[in-house]
Amino acid sequence: MELTIEMTNYPHSPHAAARTTLDEQFEALGRPTRRRILTALVRANPGDEGELASLDFTGDERPNDALMGLYHTHLPKLDEAEFIDWDPDSETITRGSRFHEIGPLVELLIAHRDELPSDWP
Repeated sequence: MELTIEMTNYPHSPHAAARTTLDEQFEALGRPTRRRILTALVRANPGDEGELASLDFTGDERPNDALMGLYHTHLPKLDEAEFIDWDPDSETITRGSRFHEIGPLVELLIAHRDELPSDWP
């Protein structure tokens, strides 16, 4: 299963309500599929705005199980938290209005990936 990530700058909403908590960020990072999605968004080059990259977020899961989890759990969870904006019609994922809140944590984890358990991301 491939989805498209649109490479855009980190959006920042100065009018956002309360910031997400660390627990909410850890919940978003709690599954490999969500970690792969957020990692891909962090690695997306903002200078290539408008360029599209197709990426596989399913890992080693069986295709049908991965697809069900992706569409019914992982993408809605990240979209609801506003870490991503997900357009199911175009199958496009972009950085959401709160991505700037989780992006630094994901960057920190990427920087220390050699010290993390083998299932990162």
